[in-house]
Amino acid sequence: MTDAAIPRFTGDASPYAGGDPYADHRTADFPFTHLVDLADRRLGAGVIAANDEFFAERENLLKPGPAVFDPEHFGHKGKIMDGWETRRRRGVSAAEPHPTPDDHDWALVRLGAPGVIRGIVLDTAHFRGNYPQAVSVEGASLPGSPSPEDLLAPDVKWTTLVPRTPVGGHAANGFAVDAEQRFTHLRINQHPDGGIARLRVYGEVAPDPAWLSALGTFDLAALENGGQVEDASDRFYSPATNTIQPGRSRKMDDGWETRRRRDRGNDWIRYRLAAQSEIRAVEIDTAYLKGNSAGWAALSVRDGEDGDWSEALPRTRLQPDTNHRFVLDGPVRATDVRIDIFPDGGISRLRLYGSLTDEGTTALAARHRELGG
Repeated sequence: MTDAAIPRFTGDASPYAGGDPYADHRTADFPFTHLVDLADRRLGAGVIAANDEFFAERENLLKPGPAVFDPEHFGHKGKIMDGWETRRRRGVSAAEPHPTPDDHDWALVRLGAPGVIRGIVLDTAHFRGNYPQAVSVEGASLPGSPSPEDLLAPDVKWTTLVPRTPVGGHAANGFAVDAEQRFTHLRINQHPDGGIARLRVYGEVAPDPAWLSALGTFDLAALENGGQVEDASDRFYSPATNTIQPGRSRKMDDGWETRRRRDRGNDWIRYRLAAQSEIRAVEIDTAYLKGNSAGWAALSVRDGEDGDWSEALPRTRLQPDTNHRFVLDGPVRATDVRIDIFPDGGISRLRLYGSLTDEGTTALAARHRELGG
C-alpha cells in the first residue's frame, strides 16, 4: 500500500444549501479501514490536551459514528460544531496581521491500545470553509500513563507519520502510514487553525508482553490484548471486529450480524491470536441478538499457518440474548481460531480464556523489541 494510491481532497466545499448534509461529503474506500481503530474510546483512547478548543471541544474527535450537523444550532460563541474547532489565528500586529508559516494548533491523543499504525483518517465533515489549510500527525511511544506535560517535554521523540499536507473541507482525508513502530500517543496538528470532525487511527494492536505475562490467564482474542479478525464470510450489517471489542454488547449493532442466507452454507469468522496460546475456556455471547442470533456454533483451531484445523468445540446450540460458557476438556494450543455459525445470524462477543505458551511469550517479546517497545 502506498500513500500515492490514497485519494486526496483539497479546497473548500460548497456552502450548505439544505437537505442531506452528507450529500456532497467527499470520501473514498481507504485500504486500511478494515483494521482496528486504535483511537476507539471503547479501547480507552482519549484526547488529553489541546492548545485551543474555543469553538468546539477536542473530545469530539473520537466520538463514535459520523459527525452530526444541525444548521440551526448556535451558541454564545457562534455555530456549534460536532468536532474540534479552534479560533482564527492572527498575527502579532496590524503591520503583520497574518499567522506565520509555523503557527498551528495541536491536540494530544492517547491511543486506546498501543500499536502499529497503518492508516489515519482526519475527517473535516461539515467544516466547509473553516477547515485547516493543512494537517500533520506525529507519533510517540511512552510507557505508563504520561501527562500532557510529559508528552510535551523537549526530550520526547516524535516521529512524523503524516507530513504537513493540504486537506479539503467537508472531506474524509485519508493517509497511509509506513512506520514499523509501536506508538502510544499522537499529536494532531492543524496548520494554521480550523476544525476537524473525526479522527480514526487504523492499525494493529501491539500489546505489552510483560503485562500479559503478569495477567497469566486473559482473553486471548480481545483486541486490547492483540487479537485480531483475519477474515469473515459476511460483514453486511456490522463488522466482525465487534466480537472482540471490550465489554458486553449494549445494542444489536454492537455485535456481528450477517445477512440471511438462502443457500446451504454457513457463516464464519477467522481470528489471529496475539501469539501461540493455550485456550482453556470459551464464551460465546448473543446479547441483543434475539430473532437473529446464530442457531448453532462450532469452534476450530490451528497451530501455525501451516497447521491443520481441528475441532475445539463441537457444533453447539445457541440461545438468543444469552452468554454461553464452555470449559474445554483440556488446554487447546492455537495461533488461529475460527468460529462457524449455522446457518447465519450473529454473535455479539467471543471470549477465549487462557495463557500464552512459552514459545508465544518469546515470540511476542521479540516482536515488542522489534517495534521499539
